[in-house]
Amino acid sequence: MGNPITPESMQEEPEDSISALEPKTFPSENNSPLPVIDKNMPTNVMLGNEVSDRYKQIARQVWRISAKVMLGLVCLSVFFVVVFKFVPPLFTPLMASRSLEAIFSGKDSHIYYEWTPYEDISPEAALAVVASEDQAFPTHWGFDLGEIKKAVKQNKVRKRKRGASTITQQVAKNMFLWNGRSYFRKGLEAYFTILLEVIWGKERILEVYLNIAETGDRTFGVQAASKRFFGVPAHKISRRQAATLAAVLPNPRRFSARNPSGYIQGRTNFIVRQIRQLGGTAYLKDLRSF
Repeated sequence: MGNPITPESMQEEPEDSISALEPKTFPSENNSPLPVIDKNMPTNVMLGNEVSDRYKQIARQVWRISAKVMLGLVCLSVFFVVVFKFVPPLFTPLMASRSLEAIFSGKDSHIYYEWTPYEDISPEAALAVVASEDQAFPTHWGFDLGEIKKAVKQNKVRKRKRGASTITQQVAKNMFLWNGRSYFRKGLEAYFTILLEVIWGKERILEVYLNIAETGDRTFGVQAASKRFFGVPAHKISRRQAATLAAVLPNPRRFSARNPSGYIQGRTNFIVRQIRQLGGTAYLKDLRSF
């Protein structure tokens, strides 16, 4: 005979039988229990949650990829700036653009460009471009805030907009960017300007500018311009010749250093006076070289 059935035994349930009725969870790959699906949850709610989670996952993936791309571009830009601190550029985007324009127009596409070290260029040429383009060059860190404020104020009433780009900004644009007036390009220009000031230093910036600045039709740099327009190498260029080259820099395709107009002659005289006021070549004696 088995154990007699009593009211007490009928009310008690074994713990094992109770636990067997509870929903079980199973370990996932990372040993965390999988959630129990509520069978009473509406199907549309379940699908909505799945879609939301999927979008969040995609957003995280896009963010990670974007961050890696941005980091890669920053590293690449720094790499090229460091390389060109020591290596002369073979050409610039502006040179390539001018050559392509000539080809499409059926004209001579030869680019006049000859890299020349800073010490082989007359100090008069360096002083002339500083006197004409950026007199605060030895002291600023890429941006002349005083000139920027003046330009903003004057451009409110002027039809022809006045620029305030420093020599460093012009090098950043001509070396690494393209022509244009978008805020995006100006932002990149500011970024490269800071890199050049920090990595190159003043002497290298001025050296590159004297070599890649557009000085005439398909002509770049002081050496090429001196030979082509004056028949002398860059180290023999006179103060007035250097001032004439600097005078055409705002628009070297419109104005000519070989046959200067009355306007260019007036600008040349003004630049020569500015050179005297700056104190001559001693003004650039102690340029920051790092």
